[in-house]
Parts: sequence; C-alpha cells; structure tokens
Amino acid sequence: MREIESLFESYKNAVLRRDLDAFLSIFDESLQVFDMWEWEYNGLEPWRKMVEGWFTSVSAAEKIVVSFEDIRIRATEEMAVASAVARFSSVSDKEEELRHLYNRFTWVAQKKQGKWKIIHEHTSGPVDHRTMKVALERPTGGS
Repeated sequence: MREIESLFESYKNAVLRRDLDAFLSIFDESLQVFDMWEWEYNGLEPWRKMVEGWFTSVSAAEKIVVSFEDIRIRATEEMAVASAVARFSSVSDKEEELRHLYNRFTWVAQKKQGKWKIIHEHTSGPVDHRTMKVALERPTGGS
C-alpha cells in the first residue's frame, strides 16, 4: 500500500514544482480521466495538454500547493483503487494563501512492469440541487 500512497506524494511534489514530466510519470499511456472541469480525457497526450494549461494558467509568482485528506486505498497485487479529498491552494511568494478549492479524487491504478500507474482518474464535487452549483468548499467536519 505504501507504493500507492507514494503516488499521492509524487502528484503533490510534481505540482509544486510544475514538473510536467514528473506529473505525467504516474499516469499510464491509456489513461482515462473523468475530470471535474472537462467531460473526459482519453490518453496521456490530451491529459498533458490540460496539465500544461493548468500549470501555465497560474502566475509564476504563485505556488500551487496540493494536499490530500482521508486517503483510502484498497489493493491487490495488480490493481488498486484509491480515493481522497484533494485541496488545491494558490500561495503567494510571501507564503499567504490566495485561494483554494476542494475536489474529490478516485484513482484506479494498475501494476505494469513492476510499477504502479494510474489508469483512471475521476474528480468531482457535490452539486447543490437547488442552485446546480458545484461545491468547491469542503463541509466542516468532513463528510
């Protein structure tokens, strides 16, 4: 399970450094993503374009800080499912948080050639049925 937990660390570190290659290294070529912001990405190249856009859309003077809460992992020798709540923050060069949002994450990972790769990612946020707006703030106390 530690190997699966390390995917979360790799994700956080790659985002902080805006290291596109390190970020993509945890994903499989045949990746499918059901994204919160876009309907779907199929394959690593469309995902690469999205991530490049994300990394360049945030000012170079800001850091993108990701943290994960409530990580849950279920794994066999070859497949794993992991879920977590992700907090994405933009932090100024003075270490002040400028803004943040939450997403719910689910990953399906498969061991390929001895290495775990994410083959599916699903991100979401609950929708308020009255307003049809997505909640990007986590309710106090978790679930």
